[in-house]
Amino acid sequence: MSGIAEFRTVVLDCPDPRGLAEFYSRLLGWPVTYADDEWVVVSDGGAPKRVAFQLAPDFRPPTWPDPERPQQLHLDFTVADLDKAEKQVLEIGATKHGHQPCDDGSFRVYLDPAGHPFCLCRA
Repeated sequence: MSGIAEFRTVVLDCPDPRGLAEFYSRLLGWPVTYADDEWVVVSDGGAPKRVAFQLAPDFRPPTWPDPERPQQLHLDFTVADLDKAEKQVLEIGATKHGHQPCDDGSFRVYLDPAGHPFCLCRA
C-alpha cells in the first residue's frame, strides 16, 4: 500500500537537546548527525531512522500515569536481555519508572534524563 508521506523523524521537546541526544545516541548506538543550539539529531545513517531533540525552555516532563500531564507518546525499544539492558540504561542516565504496568515481564518502563517515558521490551 502506498501512503501519502514517508516517515522522517520523531522529535522530543526537552530543556537540553545535546544532553538528551547523547543519551539516545548511547542507547541506540547511533551517532549525532546534526547539532545546533536548539536542534540535535541522532540517526542510524542508513534508511532515514532519526530521533531529534528540540529545545523547549519551558519543558515540563509528563507525570504519567497521573493524567495532569500525560505521557502523550513513548518510545519502545526491543532488547535481547531485559536485565542487562536495564543495568546499561540506568548507567547512562535513565531512571526506572515507579509504575510498572506489565504483569508478564515482557517490558519495563523507564524515564530518559528529560523525563520522557520509554520501554525496554523483551525480544
